Amino acid sequence: MKIALVTGANRGIGLEVARQLAAAGVTVIKTGRDPGHVDVVLDVTNADSIAACKRTVLAEFGRVDILVNNAAVLIGEDRDLLATPIDEFRMTFETNVFGAIAVAQAFVPGMVERRTGSVVNVSSAAGQLSSMGTYAPAYSISKASLNAFTVQLAAATRGMGVLVNSVNPGWVRTRMGGPGAPTSVEQGADTIVWLALQPANGPTGQFFSNRHPINW
Repeated sequence: MKIALVTGANRGIGLEVARQLAAAGVTVIKTGRDPGHVDVVLDVTNADSIAACKRTVLAEFGRVDILVNNAAVLIGEDRDLLATPIDEFRMTFETNVFGAIAVAQAFVPGMVERRTGSVVNVSSAAGQLSSMGTYAPAYSISKASLNAFTVQLAAATRGMGVLVNSVNPGWVRTRMGGPGAPTSVEQGADTIVWLALQPANGPTGQFFSNRHPINW
């Protein structure tokens, strides 16, 4: 049985990803900052929290086969780029980029040692360079950076049995997406789960939406 760790799994897309993976027979470790709604507490912006999470997970489960980097923040959505405080960029990158990198550094080496694993980074159309506009500068730039991390990690693990991909889940009806979003959490989680469960010869180093590769 595969073991998956999902960040930001206390609500929204992360929670639905955890539900769908569990329904597929995967043992799921839901993580997040709120201890009342997760299996293991994890603040992806805190090195001590990541280390503690790793110790707990390895002690209780032995390994992680699937990592879904879902935790994210959206700050200054309506700000103009030149009016966005640098601190808002820093706060955004701490979670959306550095957090994903740090969690991957904690768990991907084990995948490489076992020569099997899957990493799915939850990105956004906002981070798509081929169509990027002026929306949410800090968030959009952070998601483009997350995509760059996907490419780098896929290249670093190519031939080692680890698949690494990014997903645009769409505009989803979550607390972040709002009630007017056209996509349900079930639909938003679908491609993430599909990629997480790919066989060893599945795609790596790509950006997906609705189970199809898209441009960076």
